[in-house]
Amino acid sequence: MDMQMSNRVPDWLTPLAWAYIALALLTAAAIGYDIYARQRRHGTVAAELVWIASALYLGPFAIAPYARHGRTPRTTATTTSYEATNPASGPQPVAVAGLPGGGASAVAHLVGVPLVIASGLTIAGINLWVMIIVIGLLAMTFLFAYERASARHGSGTPTPLRAAAAAAILTVLAFDIGMGGWMLLLHFNEFMPPASDGTFWFLMQVGIMLGLVTGYPVVAWLAQRHQVVAPA
Repeated sequence: MDMQMSNRVPDWLTPLAWAYIALALLTAAAIGYDIYARQRRHGTVAAELVWIASALYLGPFAIAPYARHGRTPRTTATTTSYEATNPASGPQPVAVAGLPGGGASAVAHLVGVPLVIASGLTIAGINLWVMIIVIGLLAMTFLFAYERASARHGSGTPTPLRAAAAAAILTVLAFDIGMGGWMLLLHFNEFMPPASDGTFWFLMQVGIMLGLVTGYPVVAWLAQRHQVVAPA
C-alpha cells in the first residue's frame, strides 16, 4: 500500500479504536432491534437503514438523535399510517438530513476499501487516490438510490432523476472536503494505519463525522430547495 505507514500512530489509539468500534456495532444492533423486533417501522426500508448506518460512525452518539428524531411509535393493528411512519418529535433538523450522506459514506468505505486493496490499483504509486475516488463514486451511487427510494412528496412520486443525482453529487463532493481531506492529512503525516488495523476504521469513522460538518452547508441549501430528504 503505500498507505501502511503506521509508525507514527500512538499505541493508546488501538484500545480506544476497538472500544469505539464495539460500541458502534452494539449501537447499530440496538437501533436495528428497536426498529424491527419492537416494530418501530418507518415509511421506507431506506430510512430505517440510514438510522442503523448512522451508528456505524456516530457510535453511541447516534442514540440521542435516533430517540428524538427517528424513533417512531410501535406499529400495531390500530396504528394509523401517519403514526407508523413519522416520529412524534416534529420537523427534523438539517443535521439529520445529512445522515443519509454519512450512511452512504460508511457503507462505501466497507465496500470500497477491501475492493481497492484487492484490486491492487494505484495512482502515482499509492492506492489512497483510488480509494478516495472509489469511495466517492460508491457514496454517490448509494445516496442517489436513497433519494430515489425514500423521497416522497405530496403526490407520492419519487424525487426526479436529475434532482436526486444533483443532490447526491453535490452532497458527496462537499462531504469529501472533510472525509477526503482527513484521509490525505493522515497519509501525508504518516498517521494512516493499514486497513487491517482497527485504528484505520476508527479514523475513518472520525473522517465521516468531519464530512458531516463540511457537507452541512450543501445539505442545508438542498433542504431549502427540497432536493434532499431527511430519514423519517
